Parts: sequence; C-alpha cells; structure tokens
Amino acid sequence: MTGLSVRSIVLASNSASRKAMLGAAGVDFEAMGADVDERGLEVEMEDADPAEVAQALAAAKAVAVRDERLVLGSDSLVEVDGRRFDKPTSREQAVEHLRYSSGKVMTLHSAAALAKGGHIVWVGSDFARLRVRELSDEFIEAYLRAEWPEVSYCVGVFRIEGPGVQLFESIMGDQFTVLGMPLLQVLAALREEGVLLA
Repeated sequence: MTGLSVRSIVLASNSASRKAMLGAAGVDFEAMGADVDERGLEVEMEDADPAEVAQALAAAKAVAVRDERLVLGSDSLVEVDGRRFDKPTSREQAVEHLRYSSGKVMTLHSAAALAKGGHIVWVGSDFARLRVRELSDEFIEAYLRAEWPEVSYCVGVFRIEGPGVQLFESIMGDQFTVLGMPLLQVLAALREEGVLLA
C-alpha cells in the first residue's frame, strides 16, 4: 500500500498510460484486462452520443472483472466531424484515420466507471478538443514507421506522451483526459469510496 491508499483497487485495463497515471497518483491497484466486446457495444449504441458510448464501455469493463475489491473501468472515443473512430485495426486504416483528421478538430471523450460486487457505483467523463495540423503523407509515413504497432492500441492513432504530440497545433482540455482517463474525477470518487485518504 502507498501512504495515500487505504486499500487496493482493480484496474480493468492493461493500458500503459492508465497504469502510469494511477501509479503516479499514489493509487494502489492491480491491473486485470477486461473481456468486453467493445465493437459490439458500439454498434448497439450507434446513434448514441459519443460521451454516452465511452461511459457505457467504461462501465462494461468495470463489471466484466469480478473481484471483491472496487473495480475501475475506463475507455476513450475519438470523434472528428461527427464520425466516431475506433483503434485502427491495420496500418492502412491508421493512415486513413490520420488523413481524415488532418487539419480538423478531434474531440476525445474519456470516461471511467467504478463497480462494486458487479454493480456500477459511479460513472464520470470528460472531453478534450485537439486541433490536428495539416499532415503531409511523408510525415504520416515517417510517423507510423516510428510508432506502429504501438499506436494500434490507441484511439486517435497517437500517444500524446510520445511522438503523437507532433500531430497537433493546439489542445484544449485536461491532460489526464487526453491520456485516456478523467483522473481528477476518478480520484475524487475513490476518496468518496474510502479507497484514498480524504
């Protein structure tokens, strides 16, 4: 246990950035990947607001991991010009995503949910707006040469803590939201649940 955590939680994710955020914040946790049909849930919620979809995905991950401890699920969605984007399934699709986003504003929705005994006890979300600069084909090719396949696990095809920062002209929003989780909201909820010292 850290000096700030009263007890441990489960992170229903193997995301490196989410693990790094929680660890740096002094939250004691164990990471366990959640088995969730993300694409199936997204298809079911095709007409829903992206923020609602991100929240539903986070909640589904939180309840998918059964544990005596509090379980934290989190998910992110990217929207550009009303079109939702998932993680790229191939390098060719990553190129298409980057070309589509070039010169446009990307809205990143990040959500988190806490489950206790298989029941959701809290859901939170936030969004950030990232203005993508005009990307040349030469840059896209060099970028994917350097970052593929790591960015295949990233919605928006970028790791903001790495070379992905070069995609953007400006960012409006919380840095933790951009990294993939509304961390300040999560920490407040963990204090409410007695996991962290108030």
